[in-house]
Amino acid sequence: MQPDQQDEEILGKAYDWRLMRRLLSYARPFRPALVACMLLLLLATAGDLSRPYILKVAIDSHINVSHAVPNAAAHAVPHTAVPTVAHTAAGLIHGEASAEQYHIHALIRLALLLLVITAAGFVLNYIQTYLLGITGQKIIFNMRRGLFSHIERLSVSFFDKNPVGRLVTRVTNDMEALNEMYTGVLIYLFKDILLLAGTMAAMAKLDTRLALVSFSVLPVIAVLTYFFRVKARDAYRRVRTRLARINAALAENLAGMKVIQAFNQEERKFGEFNEINRDYYRASMQELMVFSVFRPAIDLVFSLALCLLLWFGGGQVVRGRIQFGVLYAFINYMMQFFQPINDLAEKYNIMQSAMAAAERIFMLLDTKDTEYDREHDLGRRGAFRPRFAGEVEFKNVSFGYNDNEMVLRDVSFHVNPGETVAFVGATGAGKTSIMSLLMRFYEPQKGQILIDGVDIRNIARDVLRSQISVVMQDVFLFSGDVKGNIRLNDSWISDDEIEAAARYVHADGFIRRLKAGYNEPVTERGSTLSAGERQLLSFARAIVRDPAILVLDEATSTIDTETEVLIQDALRRLRSGRTTLVVAHRLSTIRDADKIIVLHKGRVREVGTHRELLAKRGLYYQLYLLQCGRNLPSGVENR
Repeated sequence: MQPDQQDEEILGKAYDWRLMRRLLSYARPFRPALVACMLLLLLATAGDLSRPYILKVAIDSHINVSHAVPNAAAHAVPHTAVPTVAHTAAGLIHGEASAEQYHIHALIRLALLLLVITAAGFVLNYIQTYLLGITGQKIIFNMRRGLFSHIERLSVSFFDKNPVGRLVTRVTNDMEALNEMYTGVLIYLFKDILLLAGTMAAMAKLDTRLALVSFSVLPVIAVLTYFFRVKARDAYRRVRTRLARINAALAENLAGMKVIQAFNQEERKFGEFNEINRDYYRASMQELMVFSVFRPAIDLVFSLALCLLLWFGGGQVVRGRIQFGVLYAFINYMMQFFQPINDLAEKYNIMQSAMAAAERIFMLLDTKDTEYDREHDLGRRGAFRPRFAGEVEFKNVSFGYNDNEMVLRDVSFHVNPGETVAFVGATGAGKTSIMSLLMRFYEPQKGQILIDGVDIRNIARDVLRSQISVVMQDVFLFSGDVKGNIRLNDSWISDDEIEAAARYVHADGFIRRLKAGYNEPVTERGSTLSAGERQLLSFARAIVRDPAILVLDEATSTIDTETEVLIQDALRRLRSGRTTLVVAHRLSTIRDADKIIVLHKGRVREVGTHRELLAKRGLYYQLYLLQCGRNLPSGVENR
């Protein structure tokens, strides 16, 4: 099973207070905005709760009433007057007209009040939604920035064990899941609680018996919610694991598309992907079934509650024990009561996704790099140093990517300032590992690495790497332009220095042949440039920083013979006054090295110049025979 798939299966709880408390800590700087959102929601909820009551008052007090004179005293006939038929009829007509006008005016006022409350609710909801969206984006912005900053500080060994796809998922998909939680659940959960509690209180206040009848369905809702939670979690787990398999398969196939097409494996790979896709489809259908059952089931319970309310409440209205407006208000409150319950499915899914995402993100954030932590102490002690002289020494260094398998065993050598030293040996001998240790991509299990007599563990990594430039075999170019890939956003490097460095390594010629020259766009990984052109750019990138130590790790392996002649000419000038460490398979490129170190199975077996090592007729001699042919030319030992 792929690591990503294993990672997706560890989902934890659907709600974990420990994780939630940590998530809330990121929201703490935005507490005023969140409190403002809660207050706005509180006011909007109060408006929602008041609407059914206003309708109840309109029905019971002004619509469903007898036409009695609102103030009989105002129309009373003096006791001294003798009533006549005309007087009595006029008084009744006048009283009925006044009562009608009174109720119409009251209904107009209530309608205007309802309109104002609805409009105010719209404004309040708009403001809080906008404010909550901005706040959520700021929280996620800070979290994403902190996560990427943390990833940058991790050692290279961490990236050896963690696929890039998983880390990309943490910064993108998992962060988006948290964003949905902040903006779609966190505050609205507060509103749902307020709405449920307020609705229950309003119903109990209006009529206790109707409230008890309405609440009789709560046990059914609790049982449905429990089973939904269990089934939804299982369905969610299956969907996430199948989705992880699709992502892994897709990434692998796209990365290896050239190989797939070259070996006519399209049909087989399509079949494999189709099966994975079918598994995801089936899991999605199971999840859809769970969610499609829950909401109709809640709707069924709502209909049941409505039937009970109409049966009992309608009977009470007919018997004259309660007013019709009360029953109408209860029906409205019942709809408000079931609204957040209906939304539970969506909110639960978001919370489940957010908790799983939070667990994975915090697991990554909790990955410690003790060496990086120690460098803060170095910085506080003033570990910054002037330009290195370039003396390099390995003292009894042993190293392995795994503690059980040592790549280097008790390696010791010394490089004087300004020397050019080459490392040769069969594949797996440990040549590249030496360069990685010098750059502190990894830390040795045993021994010391010194620069100018100082253990490099006592030199902050940013200081160390600022004075060492590396040219690797696999050149990585970033999306942007040619100039940006040489400068790497170091603003202190001027355009003139970039062009001078390019001329120095003979890259200026091909750059100027590009349509936009130094401003020519570079696609991802520099796919529009040849391997040799990418390598020349990496030379310019290394040289423009004027390093004290230059590391060439198979740097000329992808360059054609004509270009290599130009680069060798540039390197002879560049090595002047600069320590240069070279890893090379082509022995012809290191003949003029001051010292050649021969490695075999992680140990230093031979040290000397090209001429000295050929004269020894040892490992270097055998490697030279393999590259130059079995018959060594006469007198080659003296060249």
